Amino acid sequence: MPHDTSLIGTIVAGLGVAFLMGALAHRLRISPIAGYLLAGVLVGPFTPGIVADTGLALQLAEIGVILLMFGVGLHFSLKDLLSVRKIAVPGAIAQIAVATALGMMLGLWLGWSVEGSIVFGLALSVASTVVLLRALQARDMVETEKGRIAVGWLIVEDLVMVLALVLLPAMFGSRGDEGGSAGLIQSAAIVLLKVVGFVAFMFVIARRVLPWVLHWVAHSGSRELFRLAVLAIALGVAFGAAVIFDVSFALGAFFAGMILGETQLSRRAAEETLPLRDAFAVLFFVSVGMLFDPKVLIEQPGPVITTVAIIVIGKSVAAYALVRAFGHNSGTALTVSVSLAQIGEFSFILAGLGVGLKVLPETGRDLILAGSLLSILFNPILFSLAVKYMRDAEAEEEEAEAEGVDAPAPCNAGVVLIGYGRVGSHIGSLICGRGEGLTVIEDQKDMAAAATEAGATVIVGDATKESILRQAGIDTASTLLIAIPEGVEAGAIVRRARAINPKLVIVARAHSDEEVDDLVRRGADHVVMAERETASRMAERAMLTLA
Repeated sequence: MPHDTSLIGTIVAGLGVAFLMGALAHRLRISPIAGYLLAGVLVGPFTPGIVADTGLALQLAEIGVILLMFGVGLHFSLKDLLSVRKIAVPGAIAQIAVATALGMMLGLWLGWSVEGSIVFGLALSVASTVVLLRALQARDMVETEKGRIAVGWLIVEDLVMVLALVLLPAMFGSRGDEGGSAGLIQSAAIVLLKVVGFVAFMFVIARRVLPWVLHWVAHSGSRELFRLAVLAIALGVAFGAAVIFDVSFALGAFFAGMILGETQLSRRAAEETLPLRDAFAVLFFVSVGMLFDPKVLIEQPGPVITTVAIIVIGKSVAAYALVRAFGHNSGTALTVSVSLAQIGEFSFILAGLGVGLKVLPETGRDLILAGSLLSILFNPILFSLAVKYMRDAEAEEEEAEAEGVDAPAPCNAGVVLIGYGRVGSHIGSLICGRGEGLTVIEDQKDMAAAATEAGATVIVGDATKESILRQAGIDTASTLLIAIPEGVEAGAIVRRARAINPKLVIVARAHSDEEVDDLVRRGADHVVMAERETASRMAERAMLTLA
């Protein structure tokens, strides 16, 4: 060919084979992620046939990580981040320490140096951004308490890994150097200053400039220019954060999204980046598969199994115990622990750094890659089992609570509202403003406080539980309004509320035709979808004008 087409070839091979393997996985009723990983193995250098450029694939995958974290930031406010700091910061640090210790024990058992074992353990301690967010988004959990804790945990892990990536060369690259300790302290101080500088820059300068730029572009009326502005901000801030402040691409993109998330254009920005997010996220999984050498499964089965056990079992047990220790229920603990039961992009970077510093043997990198691929493969299965377990556990808790004699007296309000977020708070203001009685069920303390201040009777708890619904007076209520955005939880609430009170009028919200059909099938009388309601109101206005 007259010119280099390696980039085009990598994209075509990656997306083309991923489509075929993803379609096969869908046909076999297993997670499409398994198909994407297998596609990477097929186009990787360790299997015959098409061989894509691994280096280019990793860079394309990094774009996927940037766009995904930017999208999460759009739905994640600073208040959300600060609300989980008391569990995310100590929890993540403690979990990293446990996983690092387990990985270090395996490394020492295999005869590696202490330094190499530490790097190996660190690589096993940090979860993949893409896998965690994909799992949460697939189940509409990003904006729940469980999702906020998991994402906050992930942000802390990213910060710790940024610190590790800078300190490891100072620690292990200066062995035998008398100024090693002084150099280590200096490196740590520089890293902390850069992180503080980055956060200060984002909240002092970028918080003023970025929303202004986006609003200016939106007023231009050009959708193409708006889409370009969103991508430029996401990629530009992420790249600048990495080059200037030495933080990760993902962290920079998250903060950019969080700042724009405070504007009224956040939903439109999220929609504009969605197609590219999905495409590049697929390339991430393909890139993981490309790094995997299947021979390691035959040559080192014992170490591979132990590595996967540390990732899937060791990390999960530690995270579960920590979340429970902070007073959260078993459902939240299980969600967080399963979310973190995998490793990904940071693990590859740490493995490459360890090999480059000649402290981690190449065998360690092979085990990390094998552990990553297998843990990512198992993660959707673990999530499905966790969801089933949580439903069974909630049913048992409801039965146990129903037998108790000290149950609180039920409320007598005619209208019960579930969720006091962006939609629920508007509903509550309208009802309470007219002097009508309203009972709100909310599991977030800050939102519950806002509902109380508005004049509603508030039940703090999980609305999917029958005991909470009864406490809210659902058996005598006339209307139930479900304002939460999570389709799965809303479906469970509709089913249980309908069983308690067959005459109840149930109104729920949905984001897709599939959710509408599911909620109606479970017993909802009316389902409100924003797009349909907007179209109806606009058509009504047009008819009035024509009349």
